[in-house]
Amino acid sequence: MYGPERQQEILRLAREGGRVDVPSLAAEFQVTAETIRRDLKALDRAGLLRRVHGGAIPAGRLDFEPDLAERESTAAGEKDRIASAALAELPAEGSVILDAGSTVARLAAALPLDAELTAVTHSLPTAARLADHPGIQLHLVGGRVRHRTRAAVDAWSLRAYGEIRADVLFLAANGFSAAHGLTTPDLAEAAVKRAAVAAARRVVLLADSAKHGKEHFARFADLADVDLLITDTGLTDTDATAIENAGTAVVRV
Repeated sequence: MYGPERQQEILRLAREGGRVDVPSLAAEFQVTAETIRRDLKALDRAGLLRRVHGGAIPAGRLDFEPDLAERESTAAGEKDRIASAALAELPAEGSVILDAGSTVARLAAALPLDAELTAVTHSLPTAARLADHPGIQLHLVGGRVRHRTRAAVDAWSLRAYGEIRADVLFLAANGFSAAHGLTTPDLAEAAVKRAAVAAARRVVLLADSAKHGKEHFARFADLADVDLLITDTGLTDTDATAIENAGTAVVRV
């Protein structure tokens, strides 16, 4: 089978199944995993598929949401640098909200054991990382826990965030842009993020550059609601300038 024929078949499989992965495609077409990765890269470049960790999904699927393990392993180096830079934004003995997200969870893991903060989160993984910090007054927001993100959502969570006012929110998003704001695939999760934004005096978005320009189903904030974006050097000078011109400071690490 020629390359273009194989790519057309890969596209058909992705559209029928909603997703394709490299090992299965390599076995299906009896080629190497590297050949499949080149095929996926070509289809991604053509705008027909969108590459994700380990495979690809059809372009335009705004409802796609990777699971926790996949998010943890994607852009790990960039996320570690972003989390390290975010330490400088912690208030001295103040209060913070830690959103549900893999980069925010890395920030929680990087907090020194002698940190003295009041921390609020609706993320189980983030709470687990902070539970052994003696100087942190940890408040875990309750609600229905979404299996895919391990984050609490719905009425209990919204009510809790409506009752507090924190110094800084460290926010996560699946996609962000000046044109379309901040988005995530799930409406319930978006509602909690929106409530967290309203509950903070200052908002710091932690997002790797691959999320720039991505657009998902549920919109929860304008980029103008964000005081500071910490991202990686994959964000171009042009895009960084456009974001700063819109009123959001940008740090690239």
